[in-house]
Amino acid sequence: MNRLSAFIIKEFRHILRDRRTLLILFGMPVAQVLLFGFVLTNEIKNASIAVLDPSKDTESIALTNQLVSSGYFRLERTLSSIDEIDAAFRTGKIKMALVFPPGFSAAMERGEAQLQFIGDASDPNTATTLVNYANAIVFDFQRNKLQSAGATSVAPVINVQSRMRYNPEQKGVFNFVPGVMTLILMLVSAMMTSITIAREKEMGTMEVLLVSPLKPIQIILGKTAPYLALTLVNALVIILLGIFVFGMPLLGSVVLLAAECVLYMFVALSLGIFISTKAKDQMTAMFMSALGLMMPTMLLSGFIFPRESMPVPLQVVGSFIPATWFNSIIKGIMIKGVGFGYIWKQTLILGGMALFFLVLSLRSFKDKLE
Repeated sequence: MNRLSAFIIKEFRHILRDRRTLLILFGMPVAQVLLFGFVLTNEIKNASIAVLDPSKDTESIALTNQLVSSGYFRLERTLSSIDEIDAAFRTGKIKMALVFPPGFSAAMERGEAQLQFIGDASDPNTATTLVNYANAIVFDFQRNKLQSAGATSVAPVINVQSRMRYNPEQKGVFNFVPGVMTLILMLVSAMMTSITIAREKEMGTMEVLLVSPLKPIQIILGKTAPYLALTLVNALVIILLGIFVFGMPLLGSVVLLAAECVLYMFVALSLGIFISTKAKDQMTAMFMSALGLMMPTMLLSGFIFPRESMPVPLQVVGSFIPATWFNSIIKGIMIKGVGFGYIWKQTLILGGMALFFLVLSLRSFKDKLE
């Protein structure tokens, strides 16, 4: 019995001394509970909307204020013409547009008021939820007006029309294909690169490569080039499956789409090289890639859960995840047919990330080798 007790105590001490084991046992559960607790929600809050209100009368302003004060919507833009709606959607800055007709208050008094909600159905789940929120608020607005009007006037009636932009049939694949493509390109490029370089270090063959005529930059290029080519093939397969199997549109430039994919892969490859410099073995590299890249990409990039519903700190963290910007780029090119003029900001951010992580990873790689 004493031997068993001593053996158990020894195992406890061994576990408590191993930081990686402690991180898996306590760090990951806490991180997952916090992330899922804040991210997993059916509610969407602070969704950005645009309002086209040519009448600007008492009732249209009151209804707009009631929408914004609900906490579900945030007024991003005030439009002056119907032509500005499509441009606002293409920028990706609004999720829904609210269109009032001229003379809205007078039409309400006659019981003939019209109102239109236009949702950005490139994310069909979010668009449907927001339109439902808006319909409920309009119903509540009408009910209050009916109670205040009594039987002395015509009952105020608002005929609400809903329209889904870019995805009238509300196919989930419009959100699924860009998200899966973002995730797979990150995993294949970053995780596999980090593992293959860590494997050379773990097996002791990295020293053999270092004494060869190859320079460190050539070693890195030789290790990453195959994964860049294979990831391009993966991207092509996903796009073709999305188009020919699921009916996904490709309204934008194929050349621009390919260029953006290559840029995103460079970011992912740079991250993979950086992880490999910090990981002692393949298992550590895989763990760091999964914890540091896969989970944030799935949870914080807007692929599965709307970023607007997340707490501000998580939105800030999500802004530093390359997948956040690439997912927006892919949806813009494929679904909305936008050109470079609408996605230059996201492209610039990805380019800055690629340069930063490439320089950082090369410096770390050289320091480790020296």
